[in-house]
Amino acid sequence: MPVAQSWVCCKTYVTPRRLFEKSHLDQQLKLISEYGLRNKREVWRVKFTLAKIHKAAQEMLTLDEKDPRRLLEGNALLRRVVGIGVLDERKMKLDYILGLKIEDFLDTHKLGLNC
Repeated sequence: MPVAQSWVCCKTYVTPRRLFEKSHLDQQLKLISEYGLRNKREVWRVKFTLAKIHKAAQEMLTLDEKDPRRLLEGNALLRRVVGIGVLDERKMKLDYILGLKIEDFLDTHKLGLNC
């Protein structure tokens, strides 16, 4: 008897509210051509990942500095971002995470650091 596999499906990208807005289209096409992406879905995926990281950093910054949750989860978030290669080890603070841009993530893609 075959064993049933469970699939965990979660969102990997979010489409923009206005797909055909000229400013969004120009920005996406520029990113696709500059970083060698296959399609706009890859741009949306990176934006979604960046938004999740920003949201987690904002939530950690609202907590007290001595809060154990902020210490534990904040350090885990920082290690994750440094491990991806987006943030430099000298800038291991939650404030620097809020300053990250989509180009920082795509630079690691261009260098081949994330496979």
